[in-house]
Order: sequence, then structure tokens, then C-alpha cells
Amino acid sequence: MNPLLKPQPTAPVTETPTDVSQNPSYSSKIPVRPHKLRKLSSVAAADSTDGGDSSNTLLVSKPSTSTTATATKNRRRNSSQLARVPPSAIAPLSAAGEIDAALRHLRAADPLLADLIDSLPRPAFDSHQPPFLALTKNILYQQLAYKAGTSIYTRFVEFCGGEDNVSPDAVLSLSTSQLRQIGISGRKAIYLYDLANKYKSGILSDHLIVGMDDKSLFTMLSMVKGIGSWSVHMFMIFSLHRPDVLPVSDVGVRKGVQTLYGLEDLPRPPQMEHLCEKWRPYRSVGSWYLWRLVEGKGNLQSGAGTALEGIMPLQQHIGQQEEMQQQHQLQLLEPINGTGSFG
Repeated sequence: MNPLLKPQPTAPVTETPTDVSQNPSYSSKIPVRPHKLRKLSSVAAADSTDGGDSSNTLLVSKPSTSTTATATKNRRRNSSQLARVPPSAIAPLSAAGEIDAALRHLRAADPLLADLIDSLPRPAFDSHQPPFLALTKNILYQQLAYKAGTSIYTRFVEFCGGEDNVSPDAVLSLSTSQLRQIGISGRKAIYLYDLANKYKSGILSDHLIVGMDDKSLFTMLSMVKGIGSWSVHMFMIFSLHRPDVLPVSDVGVRKGVQTLYGLEDLPRPPQMEHLCEKWRPYRSVGSWYLWRLVEGKGNLQSGAGTALEGIMPLQQHIGQQEEMQQQHQLQLLEPINGTGSFG
């Protein structure tokens, strides 16, 4: 045999047809069909290893249960760590430039409120009483006309030796009979004692209150007997000057929303949250203008607006509602008073 001659193939070679009509699956644009990526189970992977055709199969490893559990645990740990991060400093409305920033935002966010802002004077938040004194004053003014509340508060301050001396120890040093002599009811005496005891035990303090975020502050203050949601909102706005508080339980603000948006009925809290969402993060200032709107229409009682060094519209009505709620709660807790305060 001539060595230059190549050996003949032992098997015939089938050539790829080029006639498209004879092979409809043939495509000139995609000469090779890409392999599909398939996720195989452990059984299928074993079969392909034992001798199955794995040329067109890509084995994808499936994470184990322990790995998935570890990743989930790490995500939960990270989220819990983020939840423990202290909130950033809250700039009160009494800080320089905050009112201007609030008015710019509200004008741009709500044209209806912009017209109201242009027609009314600029708001002011300039009360700087310590939190304990402001909360005590809040309790004393509940369900009272402004003049009667001022008279009782003045006598209470004299008993304590001046506003600078109003402290938890001073409140606890006064007996119930002494408080009744100056016009403080027995129920309000319970409220004052509960507030003072929470300060004494360290649950609350002026420092803690100032540093809390709005949600935590609402939760902690609501634990004090005699302080409901309306009282907390008023305290946050007019004592701490928090910028983003919407007092959804206040009748004045509800009437203001009804008037501003032309509603047939008084809005409920969810509707108020929805309508005033665009005011964030300055809903406190928006609420201030709603009070002024309602006051201008003659819907507020004269002189009821300065009970907490600010505008306290319809305080008597709300205070009565809150006191009735607190009384009902106290009646429910009466049988288990021996177990201690839930606060």
C-alpha cells in the first residue's frame, strides 16, 4: 500500500444537508442551538454520573438546608441590629430655619394649604418648659376651661415652691387631701402620682423623652394614667416642637381637614392620614394652620387656645372623651391592681 494514501474511514460520514426545504429545522442565523440549563435533582445527577449523557446538561448545586437557615438567621440579625440603631437627631420646629423649611414644603406639596398659609400669620413654637412640668400641666388642664385650669395650676405651682421646683419628688410629697384643697380631683391626683412614679423608677425622664423618636415616645407616654393619644400629640407639638405630628383624634384638626378639602363628613383617622400624607415631614405645621382655619370660622371657644403654651382647640371636649376612656380602663384594671402597674 502506498503510504501516502490515507486510510479509508470504516463508517460512512453523513453530511449535513444544506437544502432548507429538506430540513425545516435548519436555520442559517442560529447554526447551533444553545444548551438549556437544567437544575437536576440528586437522583438525576447520579444517573448522569453513572453513564448517562451529560454533554448537554449543566449540573447546578442546590444549597443545603443548613446554608439557607444560616443566611436567614444572618438577615434577621442584621435587621435587628438596624432596628437598634438610635434615631437621628430630630430638629424641632423652634430650631433656626425649620419654620421656613416647613412653609416651603407645604406650599409646594398642597396648593389648598398654600392659599391658607398665605392668608394667615406665621406660626410660632416658643414654649420651652421641661417635659415633666409640661406633662403635669397637661394633666391639670384636662376637662377644664382655660381660666379654671390656670387657677388650679397656679395654686399647684405655689404648693411646689415655683415652676422650677415642680419635680417627681415634689408631686409625691403632696397628699391627696392637699391636692383636693387646691381643686385637683382624686382621679387627677392618681394621674400625677403615676407620672411621678414612672420618673422615679427610671421608666421616664426628661432626657429620655427628648431623645425618643416619635413612635417610641407615643408608646411610653401612653402608659401613663390619664395621658391618652390626644394629650401625647399636644405635648409632642407644643412642648417638644416635633415637626411631623398629625393629631388625628383632635376635633379641630378633623374639622379643618373637612373644610380644607370640602368633605361632607368629619374624616376618620385613616382618611386624614391619607389626605395629609403629602405634608410629611411637617404635619405639625399643617395641623397648626387647620386650627387657625377652624378658629377663624368661629368654631372654637374663646380663650381655649393657650392651655399648653400653644393652640389647644376644643380641649374641653377631647379632654372629657379621654378622661372617660381612662376611667373605663381603670375600672377594668381595678380587680388586678394588686399585681402592680402595667407601666
